[in-house]
Amino acid sequence: MTLVYFILCCYGLTQILVYGSILDSIRPKEGKLGELFRCPMCLGFWVGLILWALNSYTGLFSFDDSLVTGVLLGCLSSGTSYILTMLFDDEGIKVKSH
Repeated sequence: MTLVYFILCCYGLTQILVYGSILDSIRPKEGKLGELFRCPMCLGFWVGLILWALNSYTGLFSFDDSLVTGVLLGCLSSGTSYILTMLFDDEGIKVKSH
């Protein structure tokens, strides 16, 4: 369950940072940061790394302090945030009609 909680927290935070309208006025629009904040895969990596760094402050998940673990969790967050973004939108499951 630990990984499920971690993945859902990463996905939720990534969604808020990339798509949350409340952040429109402060979200970077140009440059490398602007690119980062438009990409759930890219930002998902950093969200995963940050949540790994903060994991000692929560009981939801607990991981060791190894930097390798942090990078792997960042990759996990990146991949799952991207996959979930491609599967779901505001109307539910995305369905492509051909």
